[in-house]
Order: sequence, then structure tokens, then C-alpha cells
Amino acid sequence: MRKNLQTARKAAGLTQQEMADKLGIGLRHYKKIESGETLGSIEIWDELEDLFSVHQRVLREMSPDKADSL
Repeated sequence: MRKNLQTARKAAGLTQQEMADKLGIGLRHYKKIESGETLGSIEIWDELEDLFSVHQRVLREMSPDKADSL
């Protein structure tokens, strides 16, 4: 799980559906990005970085439990 991304989204008061809408992608695709199932395009990460003012490298970090299983 990408906890930093999830935390940033929640701190902004956004649902996963609202994030998907802002990014112009489907809810299922956004959920896979946030859960770490898929990486997502560099354009999506650029938008996320701009939206949250957090470097995308930080947003992409996986929580230790998920990173160990990769």
C-alpha cells in the first residue's frame, strides 16, 4: 500500500472516486495505483505531485509490509 499517497488524499478531504475524476482515470485504476498493484503513468504521478505539493518519489513509497512481498 502507498500510505503516503493515501494519507495525502485523505488530508485533502478527497475520496478515491474524486481522485480518479481529477486524474481523468477510472476508479478501479486509481485504487490499483494507491494500493500498489500498478505503478501508473509518469503523467499521473506528475499531477499527483502538483496536487499535493509532495514529491512523487515520496508519494510512490510502499509501506514496508507491501514492499516485502514484491
